[in-house]
Amino acid sequence: MPHGPPHCEYSPTRNAKAIQEMAATLQELTFGGELLQRGFWLYVWEISPPVGKRLYYVGRTGDSSSTNAQSPFNRMGQHLGFAENSNMLRRHLRNHRITPERCKFRLVALGPVLRESKATTRHQHDKRRDVVAGMEKALAELMMGAGYQVMNTVSCRMPLDGKRFSDVKGAFARAFPLLPVD
Repeated sequence: MPHGPPHCEYSPTRNAKAIQEMAATLQELTFGGELLQRGFWLYVWEISPPVGKRLYYVGRTGDSSSTNAQSPFNRMGQHLGFAENSNMLRRHLRNHRITPERCKFRLVALGPVLRESKATTRHQHDKRRDVVAGMEKALAELMMGAGYQVMNTVSCRMPLDGKRFSDVKGAFARAFPLLPVD
């Protein structure tokens, strides 16, 4: 009778073969330390799947469910992780029948656009979050209008701060040449 849980089977031959079949690859990630700063950031993921056109995901830092405004670096791991309540990018890729582990990723982040609030109440956080949320929606719409295939729909009724967004648009236009510049 086998030892351990009934779903566990150990076969030295099969397990050794599985280990041998794994192809190790050397990967490199280079980024500026500024990407570690907490605050309200806007970002665009560019995803190159193994086949098909590039896809894009527009996002922001600054929670709606708490008073946190994490760094893009922190959000990067969450987006591609396995926690269902925070892995939006992984879910969008899965909906497109794309395996994230087979893609190439580029993250372009701008920020902090606004600093994280240190206030003890939600008011300052929510005010800043709403400003950045309006810009997130405008950026997603701008990218779609320029022909980029944005996977996510940004729903936001917050007014756009046009003056601030002008600077945001200019910054992202340097990274995404199809975006119009003023």
